Amino acid sequence: MRTLTDDEVEIGAVLPELTIELSPTLIVSTALATMDFTSVHHDVEGARAQGSKDIFLNILTTMGLVERYVTDWAGPEAILRGINVKLGAPAYAGDRLSFTGAVVSQEGDEFTVEIRGKVSLGDHASGTVRLVLPRR
Repeated sequence: MRTLTDDEVEIGAVLPELTIELSPTLIVSTALATMDFTSVHHDVEGARAQGSKDIFLNILTTMGLVERYVTDWAGPEAILRGINVKLGAPAYAGDRLSFTGAVVSQEGDEFTVEIRGKVSLGDHASGTVRLVLPRR
C-alpha cells in the first residue's frame, strides 16, 4: 500500500466510504482484544438487562475503526496527530457501520479530516482526525 504525499491532498478531497458489518463475533472479539469485559459488549442478556437491545461496539473499537478508516485512505506512513470524536448512537450487533469523510483543512504540514460513522440509528461517531503525510 502506498502512502499519499502532502502535495497529493487537497482541501475538499473526499475519502472513499468504508462499510463494516457488525457481526456479534466482531463485537465480542474486539471487546475482548481491548480487555473490555463489560457485559454490554459480549453478553446479550447482560446488555438487555442494562436497557440495550443487543451487544454493541466499545469505544476502543470505534476509535480503532476511525484510525483504520483514515489510514486506509492515507497510507501506512501517515502519522496521526490527534483524534477528536464524539460518540452518538450505539453500534449494535447485526447493524452496518459506514464511514465517510473529507479533508476540511490544512495548517502547516497537518491535515484535518472530518469523519462520520453512521449506523441505522444515526451517527455513531463524528469528529476529526489530524494527520501528517510525507513531503514530496
